Amino acid sequence: MITASLAEFRERLPNGGRLLGLDVGTKTIGVALCDAGWTIASPAELLKRGKFSADLEKLKALVGRQAVAGMVIGLPLNLDGSESPRTQSTRAFTRNLLPLGLPILLWDERWSTQAVTRTLIDADASRARRAQLVDKMAAAYILQGAIDALTMA
Repeated sequence: MITASLAEFRERLPNGGRLLGLDVGTKTIGVALCDAGWTIASPAELLKRGKFSADLEKLKALVGRQAVAGMVIGLPLNLDGSESPRTQSTRAFTRNLLPLGLPILLWDERWSTQAVTRTLIDADASRARRAQLVDKMAAAYILQGAIDALTMA
């Protein structure tokens, strides 16, 4: 099940459980995880994109290792809320994750990369270090926004 509705996603997870957050890029996938009580999201890893079947296997292994109950995927909308080719690409990627059998929440990610980049610049991280961290930190930012909204709903 893929949804943008917090209520529908929450219904699929009545007992909570660990969530996996993804920031899907063209070359990498930023990955974050939260605890089963939906308190805090943490950056986990950065996956290099390859053939989708290989990407799916990496995610399947991670889901199994971490006992993931659901996924939150950042949806890259334009600033005015409209969709772009990148939005459509992310939707297609998300549909291809359905074999994992997990509920999936699409979460607006318009400001995630900018917010994380500002934080890293403020922390005086070098350009090279920012490149290593930004995608998985953006995944954590996306996931934290979703779990904050889920726990308030």
